[in-house]
Amino acid sequence: MSNFADYAGTWAIDTAHSNIGFIARHAMITKVRGNFETFEGTFTIDDQTPANSSINFSAELASVNTGVADRDGHLRSADFFDVENNKQMTFTSTDLTVTGAAATLSGNLMIKGTTLPVTIDVELNGVTTDPFGNVRAGFEGTTAISRKDFGLIWNAPLEAGGWLVSDDIKVVLDISAIKQA
Repeated sequence: MSNFADYAGTWAIDTAHSNIGFIARHAMITKVRGNFETFEGTFTIDDQTPANSSINFSAELASVNTGVADRDGHLRSADFFDVENNKQMTFTSTDLTVTGAAATLSGNLMIKGTTLPVTIDVELNGVTTDPFGNVRAGFEGTTAISRKDFGLIWNAPLEAGGWLVSDDIKVVLDISAIKQA
């Protein structure tokens, strides 16, 4: 495990080795996973005062991929992301606290024109130099959001009770970043 001082500096997300994903319950009995294929992000880590760190990322909503074309089309429609009028989801940090190999990242998540505070639990997976000379940092993060809070309200009732799509969505981040400075 790396020391938190190893994370100091400016980093860019390596999108070829990272994933911004989500998990939703379908029909109340199974999980459907998806991700955003087009995203970017940068962050600057202040190891002396982590709260002064700055983390920003954005994802193209039209790049949503669950592996099922019809479902992806429905997610892009006005029932959900309305990608004709909403191009990106963004996150901007407001605070970072570090405890050992874990961190709590707070910030503002904007989806479909609604911005709300979220807290992401982060695992600091280490810093290393790859065979090409790039200094890399690895992170995993999770949070849960209410999709309805962001205006993603479409649903269908089930005959036996309950709903087709869960309100609670788990957001899962697997991030590899390359040091810039």
